[in-house]
Amino acid sequence: MENAVRYGKPPRVDAVLKRFLGEHPELRKDAQKVAKLVVDEIRDIESKGLDEWNAELKLIAPEMADTSVSVTTKRESREETKLPELPLSGHDKKVVMRFAPNPNGAATLGSARGIVINSEYAKMYKGKFILRFDDTDPLLKRPMLEAYEWYIEDCEWLDATPDEVIVASERMDLYYRYGKELIERGMAYVCLCTQEEFKVYKERMRACPHRTADVETNMENWDRMLSGFYEEKEAVLRIKTDMANEDPALRDWVAFRILKREHPRVGMRYIVWPTLDFESGIEDHLLGITHILRGKDLMKSEKRQRFLYDYLGWQYPVTTLWGKIRVHEFGKFSTSELRKGIERGEYDGWDDPRLPTLRALRRRGFQPEAIRKFFISMGVSQNDIAVSMKNLYAENRKIVDVRAMRYFFVHRPVEMILKNGKNGKSKTLVARALKHPSRSDYREIRTGNRVYVSGADFEKMRKGQRIRLKYLCTVEIEDTMPLIARIIDAGEEDMIIHWAPDNGIRVRVRKPECVEEGIGEPLIASELDNVVQFERYGFVRIDSVSDSVVVAYFTH
Repeated sequence: MENAVRYGKPPRVDAVLKRFLGEHPELRKDAQKVAKLVVDEIRDIESKGLDEWNAELKLIAPEMADTSVSVTTKRESREETKLPELPLSGHDKKVVMRFAPNPNGAATLGSARGIVINSEYAKMYKGKFILRFDDTDPLLKRPMLEAYEWYIEDCEWLDATPDEVIVASERMDLYYRYGKELIERGMAYVCLCTQEEFKVYKERMRACPHRTADVETNMENWDRMLSGFYEEKEAVLRIKTDMANEDPALRDWVAFRILKREHPRVGMRYIVWPTLDFESGIEDHLLGITHILRGKDLMKSEKRQRFLYDYLGWQYPVTTLWGKIRVHEFGKFSTSELRKGIERGEYDGWDDPRLPTLRALRRRGFQPEAIRKFFISMGVSQNDIAVSMKNLYAENRKIVDVRAMRYFFVHRPVEMILKNGKNGKSKTLVARALKHPSRSDYREIRTGNRVYVSGADFEKMRKGQRIRLKYLCTVEIEDTMPLIARIIDAGEEDMIIHWAPDNGIRVRVRKPECVEEGIGEPLIASELDNVVQFERYGFVRIDSVSDSVVVAYFTH
């Protein structure tokens, strides 16, 4: 009972039995008798709800009731993980955080980390959270029109509704203005070298011939870039840095390049596009971003952007670097690779259960609170993190376990014919099954003289074996080919199994690794869009219901 109160669900027979025999080794010789007593007690617990458990435990063992509450409170306290405080020196204005994806596909678990942590910091400091689409690459990371709305939906789902949404491709005139200003200040120039020619200059730490051109010449060439006079790769706008810089990546980096490609959102309105380092650097200042969470692999972005901020007299945001995250079951999160797989037909879409996208996880029945806790518990560290989905399963289970109604579903069903007494067929049987271990209301499952059991359970059956069909009756196996069982009085059973009635419905479960089919009880069809637990199988979300089949997506 103490176990039930502590964890909010009936205990497992093996868990109770192991602990009991561990504390009373002298009773191991009577393990079978003890096991029967344990089964009887747990059946009694299953027939009651959480309030009844609490009341009974306080009556029979008040000291354990107090301990149980105390342990639960301590456990919950440990789980209330918070993010480390932000460094606030130099910023007396309110905290403004941003998450800036390229919408070239659906948000992944990697995206969720950025959404959750940035929005959480904005909440912690009563600040502002901005969703900015850095969509200025119509070639290599070509945006998807649907992805803009998907990201907004995912943010709202994760309780991270942005205070403002910015689309970079719709603010190109701002970037042109600052490109022109940097030319006028002598801090940028139009380079007409080929990529191969400039590479030689860069490696030799020498300035290219166009670096010393006067402002007037650079403005003429800039206007020619904007008017379409030059073709792709014939001209770029470079930011002057130091051609002798010890890091080649910082030597006169590219701020604008020509891409005469149609953009899914703004069409052919623009042919000169800013690089990500230029666009995001300008936007972070214009939007008043106070803190940037950035992958440590992007340290050079900050070093490039600091040239802009120094030239324009701006204060750079406080930057916190964090390591990469790798989920064992998915490996590297590459939106571009996922998109290619979908286009090749390897996946059904962005919500395919095999993918690490938020759309897929939502369809599988994951709860947004679990994903938030999952990432907040990781904190912000420069160390690379490798975790298993089992960590997310654990967070999600805490949430769905108390909500999910219980139902019977049998995979690879095998028909069992029931006989009542020695010869006669059984009449209609009615099982009163708990809807949820912590609730006192029941669901009725009616069946005739046939039920279905899972193929895995059937493989363990043998003639003469006594089996408890959970909530229904106890039977003794008379034959296995075909499977025939005689209803007997309850007693010592070899195993307790779930089952499906003869009027059950066809259920198809989509799992990440496969699709499994079976039969479930009819009430499953009433749970459309809900997460339920198929007993002894797992949590699933009921995705669709039709006359012929119920489709469920496997959660974990």
